[in-house]
Formats: sequence, structure tokens, C-alpha cells
Amino acid sequence: MKEVLYIEIPTPDTAAVKLWLQNAFQPVMGEKSITPSGIKIWTSSTTPQAKRISETAICKAILPEIALPDELSIFVWAVQRTTYLKAFRWGSPLSREQDILRYLIQSIREHFPNHYPAPPKIDLAQQSIFAALEGDYPLTVKYFQAMPNGDYDLKRVYWWEQRWRESVQNPQQPKQVVFRKEETGNRKQGTENYDLIYLGGALGVIHAAVMARLGYRVLLIERLPFGKMNREWNISRSEFQNLIDLGLFTVAEFESAIAREYVDGFHKFFDANNPLQAKAPVLHTPTVLNVGLDAEKLLRLCGTKLREQGGEIWDETEFIKADVEAAQVRVHCQHLPTQTAKEVSGRLLIDAMGTASAIAWQLNGGRTFDSVCPTVGAVISSGFEPGVWDRRYGDVLNSHGDISRGRQLIWELFPAEGEELTVYLFHYHQVNSMNPGSLLEMYEDFFAILPEYRRCDMEKLVWKKPTFGYIPGHFSVGSRDRTVAFDRLIAIGDSASLQSPLVFTGFGSLVRNLPRLTHLLDTALKHDLLTARHLNQIRAFQSNVAVTWLFSKGMMVPTGKFIAPERVNAMLNTFFGILADEPPAIAEAFIKDRVSWLQFNRMALTAAWKNPALLLWIWQMAGAKDLLRWLGSYLDFTLQALISGLFASWFPSWIRQIQPWIEFRFPDLWLWLLSRSYGMTDGMGQPQAVGRKAGGFSVERDRALTIQASTIQSPNISPVPESTIDCKNMDCKSP
Repeated sequence: MKEVLYIEIPTPDTAAVKLWLQNAFQPVMGEKSITPSGIKIWTSSTTPQAKRISETAICKAILPEIALPDELSIFVWAVQRTTYLKAFRWGSPLSREQDILRYLIQSIREHFPNHYPAPPKIDLAQQSIFAALEGDYPLTVKYFQAMPNGDYDLKRVYWWEQRWRESVQNPQQPKQVVFRKEETGNRKQGTENYDLIYLGGALGVIHAAVMARLGYRVLLIERLPFGKMNREWNISRSEFQNLIDLGLFTVAEFESAIAREYVDGFHKFFDANNPLQAKAPVLHTPTVLNVGLDAEKLLRLCGTKLREQGGEIWDETEFIKADVEAAQVRVHCQHLPTQTAKEVSGRLLIDAMGTASAIAWQLNGGRTFDSVCPTVGAVISSGFEPGVWDRRYGDVLNSHGDISRGRQLIWELFPAEGEELTVYLFHYHQVNSMNPGSLLEMYEDFFAILPEYRRCDMEKLVWKKPTFGYIPGHFSVGSRDRTVAFDRLIAIGDSASLQSPLVFTGFGSLVRNLPRLTHLLDTALKHDLLTARHLNQIRAFQSNVAVTWLFSKGMMVPTGKFIAPERVNAMLNTFFGILADEPPAIAEAFIKDRVSWLQFNRMALTAAWKNPALLLWIWQMAGAKDLLRWLGSYLDFTLQALISGLFASWFPSWIRQIQPWIEFRFPDLWLWLLSRSYGMTDGMGQPQAVGRKAGGFSVERDRALTIQASTIQSPNISPVPESTIDCKNMDCKSP
């Protein structure tokens, strides 16, 4: 017996596929008979005696010494809300066997093509969200009704998907929300002046709290009730240390925000259908995403710290547009509960709205996002049987099947406080106007196949809240490949497409890069360097991350194409098998975006040697255009690695020595030098020390030096509260 065909049929209606096979499909040659799960095909060369043997002796395994009949056994089965088909050959190859199989595939593709459904247009003034969606998404409606705020949250899912679809389907003519205006000279009564205005209260409040602590007047505008999160956050202790070093949190406050800390985290992809060289053991990463945070508690703590420093929060307020003037930016928004228009002005507007940001689409058009991870899930309070999961461990990346309806579905599972489990389902997806990626379709999958992933009775689960969103990515060739700024406007987090190719979202990238973003932004504000030319130097770009976008590209099934169902799992297992063979520190560095040029090249060559077919698979998935783009990324990575190797050991400390002389005489040059310094270190995954003397930069130390030693003051510098300058813990002497 030999497997001769394995394909995925993109429909959850397996019964319809089986009925079509048994009744409608007629092979180009040979005879067909019906079996319980499919059909058999044999040609005229198969004798009646052999057919009788097939139906009796072989099936009953009582005459194994008799030759097998020459026939194809074709059957279908269902898993992950899709249908799979395999064909096995019994005996010798049939006459024109390949013609039979090609015709079978062609006929299946014609009768069961790819389908990318869109949510229905609904009018919530006429019916509830549950009634509007129940016909198309029955499981989603059923389980959202069982959640405490299910009505509100399902409206949010629908809104987020509609907003994403509108942006993806009109990328070349995005909605204009940022306008350049002449200075009016008259300021409306009731408007407030701020140094910084943040749009988006999740990642935005973390950055806002840090900047408020430095003495800037900060306003945060959030569309949701402040502190409400669509996702939970996981991180490692070493990465969260950045927020402690910046003075935003104490160690005790960090400990209070931990919901669960894990002993280990697992990475494992389904490999039952993979070739031998593409199978892999479980990869253990005990210090990756091993700290589960109470995200809402963390946000509330940031909000408290922001207010304590004089900052303000306008929640349930939607951004409408921004008018950029020579000396300020005016922000127009609307308070949603009262439908009241509001206007406010500030020196700088910071976009932290993520994929919902119309600003990001206006700045970048069709190249705003190249990839996206539609992500759904839930926090489950209880209901899993004992032994289903050991709460000392996290499931970082896991797949339990092959490609499903054009997507390789991947699970994450993180225990939280008490009996709570946070479970995510996502897939890597190429941004496509015909197929934007659907949260509602993913939720229908989530509720249908959760018992396949982790043994459970869906009726016994107690739901706390849903978790969902679109996590974006950008395939950068170099550090200037994406626009992150306009005059008096800059994007951070997901709006700036700061996404790693594997497990980190905008939160992880922001936390890892917060020291350099804070230092660079503080420098720009001190010297009023707020044009697009200056602000575009303030970004969290990493060359060693940019070069890995080809990895995430290999996890995406191109829209409208069919590839071998096991292909993505085989590619993932090839790479993760290599990581499993490496020392733990190498695997951690790769997944935490700390991999060096030498490590990257060694693992790439090892992967090609271990699985030569990988090169062909990548060609088929990416195509010539993207491979050429990636070659540009690789050459840029190589150049930056060379520059870093030559300069990183001495350049940062050298410019630190000349700072008192150069900063206020040539502020443009100082910002450029500082940006280059961070590019050689943080931009290569080797961050500079924060708040320490080891050649690193301390934002607070820089501001203390500025106030004490500077003789050329910018009129736009906000006063720094004395409480933020702790000379006991810093070297306040001039270099």
C-alpha cells in the first residue's frame, strides 16, 4: 500500500464532498465502487478474482500471501472544520494513474473552490448583534452570549473586522484623516495644550506614562473604556526589566501584575504527514513568554502613574482627524456616549491605534501592512477536566493539523490566575483585498475545534472574556522602507508595524525597544525637532528582525492557491527542529529577536542542508518578487552587521563624551548620531544598557545633565519635576 495523493478540500461540509465523490464524480477511466468513507477505482486489468480477493481476503486479512489488487482507495475525513482527502494504491500502479489523479484534483477544485466569506451588512438599530450574526456564525453567537459582556464584545469584533476590511480593500485611496493646515492664529476656547497626545490606550498608555514621568504634559485618547483589553500579554522577566530600569514600575509592582509564571513553554507542530527530515521534537523555551501578566491591571497601574504625573485620559473618545500646523497639531475627536465633538492641540501626536489606525494607512497606502495575524481566543475561568493541562507550563506555538481552508492554524495556551486559561488561535496571512482575513470566521473555527486541540466539554466551560485582534507585519528591506512619521506626528507599536515573525506582538516589540524610543523622542522634543525628517529617525527597526520576514512568509498560504496540506508544518518543523538541537540560549535569542548575523546564517545553512526541498518550498510560497525583496533585506542586514561590528563597541560611548559640546550647538546632528548609535546596537538585537553606567544611555541622566549643564535652552522644553531626577542612583556629574 502506498499513499499517492493528499489534498485539502476547503469546506467544512465533508458529507457533501463524500456524496459528490460517490455519486457525481466519474473517473476518466476505470471503474468505481462506493466505500463507507469514499470510493475505490480500478482498471480493466484488475481481474474479477483480484476484486473478490480485495473485498474478502484482503479486507479480512486472512490471506496475506495472495497478491494485492491493483486499485486506488480514496477516502475523506474532517478535522479543523475542513475536509481532507487521501488516495492509497493497492498493488501495482494503475494504467494512466496520474491522469486519474489529476482529473480528480481538477474536478474537486471546480466543485469545491476557495471561498472567502465576508460578514453580512447589519443594522443594529433594527436587531441585536446576536440576531444579526446567528445565521452565519451560530457557534460564535452561542458562546459570546455566555460571556459577561458578550453583546458589547461581539460588536467590537464586528467593528474591528469591518474597519480592517475597509482599509485593506481600499489601500491606494485610504481615508484621509491627517491634514496640513495654515496656522489660524485663533485658538478655540476650551481646548488644551499638551506636549504629547496619544491615540490608543493599550500600548499608548505605557509609553505615555514613561513620557509623563519625564515632565511632559500628556493626554491619552482611547476609544474603549480605559483599561479594557482585547488581548492578554506575556513576556519574560529580562524584557520587562526595561520598564523597571526606566523607573515606570518598581519590582514589587511588577510582581503584583504577574498572573502566572511558567516553568517551561512548548513549541510543537503537527508532523504526522511530514517527510522524515521535516519532523521535529518539542522545543522547550523556559524563558520565553514565561510570565503571564494581568494586562488590565497593568494598564490601570500605568493610567494611575500617568495621572499622578499630571497626565489626562479621555476614554470612550474616538479620533476623527488631525490638522497639522506649523507650531502645533489640532486633534478632532468625539466623545462616544454623548456624541460631543472635542478639539485639543499639542506639540506632537502619537499614533498607537494599531491596525485600526487610519493614520497608518494614509502614511503608507498599499504598503502599510504586508502580513497580518488574525487572532481570536478567550480567557476561560474554569471547566477543563483535571489533567488536561499542567498550569506550570505554557503552550507557546502548537498546531494539531495541517492547512485548513487556506490557513495554517496555530494555537497558544497560557495559564493565568487560579484556574484561568488564556487560549489563542491565529494564522499568518498575506494581506489581500479579496481575502483580508476574518475574525468572525476564525471565532467559528475556535469554538468548533477547541475540543480537538485540548480535551474539553464546551458546555462546561466558564467564559471570562474574548481576546481578539489583527496583529500586523511589514516586510522591510531597510530602515527607511516604511513611513512612521509626518510633521508633528509619529506612530508606535502595531501602527508602526513593529511585529516579530514568530511570537511577539506590538507589546513585546514596544517593551524591548522602549528605552531607545523614549531617549530619541525626548531628544527630539527638547530641541523641537518635530518634522517628518526628524521623527522618521525614531523607530524600533531591527535589521536582524527584518531579514526574518521570509520565515513568516513561509507560513502563509497565498490567496487563491493550493499547496500541499503539510507544507507549512514541514517548514516550521525544519526550523524548530534546528532550534531544538541548538543550545537553549540560541533558541531564546532567535525567538526574542536577538539572533546575530553569524547565528542566522549558520541556522539557515543548516536548514538547507537538513531539508534541501525547503528552498523550493520557499520559492513556491514567496515567488520571485518577494525573494528579490528579501535579498535586499539580507544585504542590508549584512551591511548593518559589518557596521555594528566595526563601530558598536566604541561609537556609543564616544558620542556620549561629545554630547555636552554638540547637543545644543547642533541638535539635528545630535539626534542623527544618537539614532545611528541605537541602530548599531538595539537595531542589531544587542540593546544598550538602560540607566546603568556600562556605556549605556539613561534618559533621566541625560535630562538631568541638560538642566544642570546646558547654557543653550530650547524654549519648548517642559520643566522636569525634581522627583524624576534621582542623583543618588545616577552619575549626575558632567562627563
